[in-house]
Amino acid sequence: MRIGVFEDAGVELLEPITLTRPAFALRCGTGSIVERQQRLLDAVEVGVWVRPELAELTRLSYPDWPINDDAWRPDAWLNARWLPPTQPRIDVQTPHVGVVGQGVAYVISPPVELADCDGDVDRWLAICRDSLPHVPADGRLVEYLWDVVDANGDAVCEDWQWFQAVHGPNHHQGCAVLGSADRLVVAEDATIEPYVVADTRQGPVLIDRGAVVHSFTRLEGPCHVGPESWVLGAKLRGGTSVGPRCRIGGEVEASIVQANSNKYHEGFLGHSYVGEWVNLAAATQTSDLRNDYGLVRVNINGQRLSTGRTKIGSYIGDHTKTGLGALLNTGSMIGAFCNVLPCGTLLPAAVPSFCQVSYGVIHERYDLRQVFSTAAAVMMRRGGELTETHRDYFYDLFEQTAERRRKTIRDAEMRRLQKSV
Repeated sequence: MRIGVFEDAGVELLEPITLTRPAFALRCGTGSIVERQQRLLDAVEVGVWVRPELAELTRLSYPDWPINDDAWRPDAWLNARWLPPTQPRIDVQTPHVGVVGQGVAYVISPPVELADCDGDVDRWLAICRDSLPHVPADGRLVEYLWDVVDANGDAVCEDWQWFQAVHGPNHHQGCAVLGSADRLVVAEDATIEPYVVADTRQGPVLIDRGAVVHSFTRLEGPCHVGPESWVLGAKLRGGTSVGPRCRIGGEVEASIVQANSNKYHEGFLGHSYVGEWVNLAAATQTSDLRNDYGLVRVNINGQRLSTGRTKIGSYIGDHTKTGLGALLNTGSMIGAFCNVLPCGTLLPAAVPSFCQVSYGVIHERYDLRQVFSTAAAVMMRRGGELTETHRDYFYDLFEQTAERRRKTIRDAEMRRLQKSV
């Protein structure tokens, strides 16, 4: 099967992680959403249709895929936000729309092509919905980042047998196992030092290729440690996935870390989603529960929304850094390229992209040359490169987020002045 993966307007509610990547690159389980779609649908070829401003950046990560290609035709168009069921059944011979609730999960044989709508995905989807019969698609269509975090534990469980088939017989290397040893899968070239405990009673523990798990680590399933990541005497609680080349210490619960990010030292991270090239300094603490046990509200894309949940941590965009002892409030939404410094109390819960928080006050970061110089140095340490394509996109992102950033700063200043009267 040839699958095409499209982004719709719903990607805006998956910020700040989707500010710097297509929605299908979000991690869930042992890999990204598109990797999951590709595997479960046994796709031999993948093409994608992303936001126009993101096309060149996407080509850096997926150089062999057709991207926004007018002439390319798949057997099925899949929503970038769709987590398909473990045994998806799609009739590619019959034109129809697969729906999850009110959302479109996939389209078979659309009446018009995306290119005929000038790449306007939402107009194209409206035509497909009006013209084609609807069929329940099953699976899950994620709307917010907490949906991805909520689905992560189940996704790790669903990936267990596939992961075991890929990596062959277990290589426990003397790891102490609580529960079924079959649900601990360790890639052959991963390293587990002595005095590591894996608790598989609630789900599988999956250790990917090249990973290193240091002594005195406790891994509670369901969890996944990605390729070449290090776990440094940490407590990884259930529902956690760590992407490739991360460094993780302290305590992490029910969270996703995208890739190339550091939480090297002690500190708590719970019910959170952390982007790429993020550094959480020593003793950075994330609150994921209000002390009155109330429902958590968050700021997304300029909107104040109720999550309907009591357990919500922080959502942190790419290239953001915290200072020593930073205290992140429940439901914090921190954009890309932020520098969040401690102030001895809880920090602002809404920090737009390209901002610095000093003494609890939000300021805009103007010197982009310094910002990108730091990003280049960080990427080089992990074998990455900040290309001109990255720079061009990030300069554009700075302009795209300017109005929201300056409004947040103005509103915060007005509140401060009102309190001082």
